[in-house]
Amino acid sequence: MNFEQFNLDPRILAGVSAAGYTTPTPIQQQAIPVVMAGKDILGLAQTGTGKTAAFALPILQRLLKGHTRKIRALIVAPTRELAEQIHQSFIEYGRNTKVRSLPIYGGVSKVNQVNELRRGVEVVVGCPGRLLDHIGDRTIDLSEIEVLVLDEADRMCDMGFLPDIRKLLSHLPKQRQTLFFSATMPEDIRQLSHDILTDPVTVQIGQIAPAHTVSHALYPVTDGLKNKLLFAMLEKTATGRVIVFTR
Repeated sequence: MNFEQFNLDPRILAGVSAAGYTTPTPIQQQAIPVVMAGKDILGLAQTGTGKTAAFALPILQRLLKGHTRKIRALIVAPTRELAEQIHQSFIEYGRNTKVRSLPIYGGVSKVNQVNELRRGVEVVVGCPGRLLDHIGDRTIDLSEIEVLVLDEADRMCDMGFLPDIRKLLSHLPKQRQTLFFSATMPEDIRQLSHDILTDPVTVQIGQIAPAHTVSHALYPVTDGLKNKLLFAMLEKTATGRVIVFTR
């Protein structure tokens, strides 16, 4: 199977090709046709399975028609890193379109975000807290949202964002398509999915476990030895690229 079989606009296919993708992942194969059909999705998938493209590509397809410079798609993510990653994916896949994306999260100036919102964007990728700040300041208009994506909903719950998410939902149109992605389904997340999804299609990729390409290891170490351990691991590990997350 290839991406041409989804009947995506040639401009989007060109972006996919430029990103180096040729064969859809399992979640993309299952989710893209459902999203393009306008149905709600309950997606159970781990990070690393390709779910960003699974919702970004059909959203871009949808946004090629209709009003421009109006926020029509809202993607909510738990962290600024994930929000930025999703935003960059929209830029990459939509490079040949005129669809504009804007990341909105805390830790940076709200002024620049407000200026970009005034210029007009079709996609907003944001974290709950900063999105609510803009709603409180009346600097963002979410009244024309057509598609809502909650990505890594269980992580947002773990981080205490569930009340913020429910508050955010109260500011969105009730008539919308909702795409709900989570790696696990604790009871509060299951209840949230029941509350916001309408007759959803469930897409589950593999078991509720990390992607097969991901391995985990835990090294208990004192603060004073963390850097030495990291440098030793980097010297002995055969890898070309490394991302180090710190708190």
